[in-house]
Amino acid sequence: MLPRQIAMYLSRKLTSASLLEIGDKFGGKDHSTVLHSIKKVEEKMSQEVPFKEMVEDLRSRIKS
Repeated sequence: MLPRQIAMYLSRKLTSASLLEIGDKFGGKDHSTVLHSIKKVEEKMSQEVPFKEMVEDLRSRIKS
């Protein structure tokens, strides 16, 4: 579950895709599911520095 949430978070941050488009690409998930996933990742990032560093590293690798 967490890997999918991270993937949704990164999809939102690194693309111009809407919540609806992202949800569709993740097996027809509702836009509210995508929004919930993004919020959960952001919350975990604010509470756990190692997790934040891991997500930021993934983001950096994808962008390069």
